Amino acid sequence: MLDTLDAPSVRTWCRLSLAALGEAREEIDALNVYPVPDGDTGTNLYLTVESAAEEVDGLFGAGTPAPSLPQALRAMAHGALLGARGNSGVILAQLLRGIASAIGTDPADGPALCRALRRAADAGYEAVAKPVEGTVLTVAAAAASAAELLDPRAGLAAVAEAAYEAARVALARTPLQLEVLGRAGVVDAGGRGLVTVLGALADAVTGHTPMGPLALAGTRAAEPTPSGVHLAVEGGPAYEVIYLLDARDEALPALRTALAALGDSLVVVGGEGLWNVHVHVDDPGAAVEAGVEAGRPYRIRITHFAGAAAAEAASIAAAAGADAVAESRGVVSVVHGAGLAGLCTDSGATVLHADPDRPPSSTELAAAIRRARAREVVLLLNDTELRAVAGAAAEQLRAEGVRVAVIPTRSPVQGLAALAVHEPARRFDEDVVAMTSAAGATRYAELAVAEGESWTMAGVCQAGDVLGLIDGDVAVIGSEIGQTAAIVLDRMLAAGGEMVTLILGEGVPDSVADRLVAHVRRANPVVDTLVYRGDQPSSPLLIGVE
Repeated sequence: MLDTLDAPSVRTWCRLSLAALGEAREEIDALNVYPVPDGDTGTNLYLTVESAAEEVDGLFGAGTPAPSLPQALRAMAHGALLGARGNSGVILAQLLRGIASAIGTDPADGPALCRALRRAADAGYEAVAKPVEGTVLTVAAAAASAAELLDPRAGLAAVAEAAYEAARVALARTPLQLEVLGRAGVVDAGGRGLVTVLGALADAVTGHTPMGPLALAGTRAAEPTPSGVHLAVEGGPAYEVIYLLDARDEALPALRTALAALGDSLVVVGGEGLWNVHVHVDDPGAAVEAGVEAGRPYRIRITHFAGAAAAEAASIAAAAGADAVAESRGVVSVVHGAGLAGLCTDSGATVLHADPDRPPSSTELAAAIRRARAREVVLLLNDTELRAVAGAAAEQLRAEGVRVAVIPTRSPVQGLAALAVHEPARRFDEDVVAMTSAAGATRYAELAVAEGESWTMAGVCQAGDVLGLIDGDVAVIGSEIGQTAAIVLDRMLAAGGEMVTLILGEGVPDSVADRLVAHVRRANPVVDTLVYRGDQPSSPLLIGVE
């Protein structure tokens, strides 16, 4: 349990928030009925926090001095401001900016966090042209008020947990405060996202997970419309306009006045010359022109609500089998290593080269899917940690009319097994089922080198030991790659198998594979063995058994 908040704990907060929003993304999307029921609040919040987390991670690069707490909080707020998506994402960016502006000490204690939560709530209300209760603003205010009711000397953990619990209670009351939520029988989607972020803060501070099931009345998903598509509010503006704006502070009052006259859901956040502008209008050109008069707008995103609904409807129609055979289908595979990239490219996949030290962002995954230039895309992750980020990327492409199926392959050997049965001539659903089945029928293992002493399921390992992981768990501790791999293969083949795939990592000699092929042939003469050079830097050897 932390007594004070520091820069590393802010980094942990970012990572926990991103993971939690990834898990809750679809649920929050389904809650989204206000201000426009376009079903994207969870995705927008995930993308906003992803940008914040990337900015904070950038402070911790090798060879750079350790950041201070104010630097980490400013980076978190700045990243959120640059990457803010949708109404809720923009408001969350302002809440984080409020926290950053209120904490100038390093580290910060409970009273400092209490003051920061109040500043965040006030900043949120100030940013919204016409604040509405029963929204994320109400939840933020309740969290701040609960913290203020504590003993003024309350510790950091007490403040964080009180804010989280009060936010949960306030979220449960939102259907009683906002009629559209009450009619739909749901809580506010943006408020649900903020509860998730505050829960991650409490988790980072206390070291335990307070974010169990919310168990709140009214958190069920909204009933879908007959078509299964969220529709724009009847009579509301037709477009959402978001852009970043370089402008002097004194230009903002006139900008707010001009945009308020054009539409609703106006939120302007930021400061020190950089702003994020969000508004719903019928005339998007006029909204952009107002930005031009105030300063320099860029990263302009204009979404036609009816157009987004039509794109989603097309995706749903395709999922129901409206088209027997796709006009265009692609496969995207996430890989580490030039050899693996070549294998996937030769099999017809579009490759995303992942950095071994940093997982790809949803933006990078979405860009790779676009590079496939296909209306239907199968995404092979080849990593256990990418499901949430892949879901956010798929949601972005779905709004563009691209149908994306994510096959959560846990290892490149499963990805190669899926690629081997890919058949574009099949119906999309049938192809996905076949590829998923092939991946699921492939057991996977890998070797890794221990970096230090640690407890594992196979016992205590020391730095330099070779670890054999089967299906993600350490099963063997050895001293040499070939010997350890042979033990791993024996254990995997004891359960049966027809084919073994070996993928050599960067710098591993071919002689290792030769020894293993001979070993398999002696012990299991009917089992075939395929050897590839993957050149992956993260593992000396990948093993698959089909």
